Amino acid sequence: MRPDTAASASPTPKKKPDSKAALDLASWSFNVTTSVGLIMVNKALMATYGFTFATTLTGLHFATTTVMTLVFRWVGLSQPSQLPLPDLAKFVVFSNLSIVGMNVSLMWNSVGFYQVAKLCMIPASCLLEVVLDRVHYSRDTRLSIAVVLAGVAVCTVTDVSVNARGLVAAVVAVWSTALQQYYVHFLQRKHSLNSFSLLGHTAPAQAGSLLLAGPFVDYLLTGQRVDHFSFSSLALLFLALSCFIAIGVNLSQFICIGRFSAVSFQVLGHMKTVLVLSLGFLFFGKEGLSLQVVLGMALAVLGMVWYGNASAKPGGKERRGKDLPVTLKQDKDDTDK
Repeated sequence: MRPDTAASASPTPKKKPDSKAALDLASWSFNVTTSVGLIMVNKALMATYGFTFATTLTGLHFATTTVMTLVFRWVGLSQPSQLPLPDLAKFVVFSNLSIVGMNVSLMWNSVGFYQVAKLCMIPASCLLEVVLDRVHYSRDTRLSIAVVLAGVAVCTVTDVSVNARGLVAAVVAVWSTALQQYYVHFLQRKHSLNSFSLLGHTAPAQAGSLLLAGPFVDYLLTGQRVDHFSFSSLALLFLALSCFIAIGVNLSQFICIGRFSAVSFQVLGHMKTVLVLSLGFLFFGKEGLSLQVVLGMALAVLGMVWYGNASAKPGGKERRGKDLPVTLKQDKDDTDK
């Protein structure tokens, strides 16, 4: 009888790993789908209908997300929590610098150097984890990251020209983005906040600051005023669709970084680059997929699969520092349930 009992009980421990794997896959799928969808909608909104006010648009995205967090709190999906003002202020500064820095970098740099700067976010995120969290990466994990970087570089990097102000903008964009994504994971661990709660704290602050500063920043970047833009019915439709999809992008980013890390989010996030290249060819198809681009995409995907396997192995990626103290017992209890 005992062997039978043991045999029947043996599959039970596998449910938790299987459940985690399913949730991980769902989180990544949610983020990739919404991010690629937002890129395609924004491309149509800006290229076809001429709404080039990227900073103001991001402010509208966070305003819509703020409404979503209020609805979540009203239906009980998000519990009341606290986030100290200094931590909130740091996050908003990093996040807003990231948004403005990326826009300015794209405007002041060639497309090739802009892509090189985006690739630098992975080494920057790795350095933050190594220095601040004492994370150790195995040889295979480091090599897999290098393969991903090489593949995406082959896909996207063309002409690379550098100028002084463009270099400054790129440096600001890279480090502010790395710090913003690191802080998502850091604040969730430090204050035991779930994704809904953290987004509920940060989205209103970002919406207010970006909607105030956005029109001025966009005027400096484009020479056009957002209040003079003439909206057509289709432009309004795409603007509303962009704001709606952005809710999923903002939420899924917090979920993914909370479940994984900023580095994993960056590495596997390059799957979005591959999809955007493919969908851009299908829907906007002005340029064909060259052999160089196809080989780069294949190399990037290979590196992502390798990274997933290497980082999941014992010692592939491990934190050797001490855990952060939990400051909110109520949220911790909610998480444990």
